[in-house]
Amino acid sequence: MIVLTGPCVLEDRDTVMRIAEKLKPLSEDKRVDFYFKASFDKANRTSLDSFRGPGLDEGLKLFQEIKEQFGYRLVTDIHESYQAAPAAEVLDVLQIPAFLCRQTDLLVAAAKTDCKINIKKGQFLAAGSMKHPVEKVLRTRGCDEVSYENSKENNVWLCERGNTFGYGALVVDMKNLIAMREYAPVIFDATHSAQVPSTGGTTGGNAAIVPSLAKAAAAVGVDGFFFETHFDPSVALSDGPNMVQVDELYKVIDDIFAIKDVLGYN
Repeated sequence: MIVLTGPCVLEDRDTVMRIAEKLKPLSEDKRVDFYFKASFDKANRTSLDSFRGPGLDEGLKLFQEIKEQFGYRLVTDIHESYQAAPAAEVLDVLQIPAFLCRQTDLLVAAAKTDCKINIKKGQFLAAGSMKHPVEKVLRTRGCDEVSYENSKENNVWLCERGNTFGYGALVVDMKNLIAMREYAPVIFDATHSAQVPSTGGTTGGNAAIVPSLAKAAAAVGVDGFFFETHFDPSVALSDGPNMVQVDELYKVIDDIFAIKDVLGYN
């Protein structure tokens, strides 16, 4: 099972390395295909005053240190096409943000690297619409047919993170998990599905529902999970209200596998 996890954003070095150290047992879990996740730049923060991260150059240096010290494979999101090539020199997975999942130049630039591509479904899109971003990546990589198997072979994933429901709310339609697997392996983003977008000057959320959402997705059947985690979400510089504390994350992972074992999923 694919697991993408780590802090929302690259904070100071000591904080990031402390989180990375606490995730070492998960990286060694033979049941898990582990990737350490963080962002070098949160370009879509609600407020101009919000912490965005160290930027591309400093961020890649810290990612390289994490890779050398822990041996982790790494995932980060990119927001502009010029970021794809330098990020791909260090990262293993390039993530396309939900707001940008229709941006052709960004998708093509990511597809031209050797990285896996994780395309987050826009909060404003139906599951069937995600065939088109997948097609852009596959065709760039020389494959004309959109299918689960072709996407798996060409390292393209789709990521569900809920749909906008009215104003300031997200709802996860579990049918999306089934529908999108027609096109690609599906990752369930339990963290951002618990968001309450743009509550005042920041984005809020309810981390208490993250375990329940993850277990529901496990019951439906997905290829992996995305969790943002921190040793103390209350002091996290981005998305703290949606984060799972690291120790709690281990329990959630065990619950997911218990569900998979009962239902007989691979």
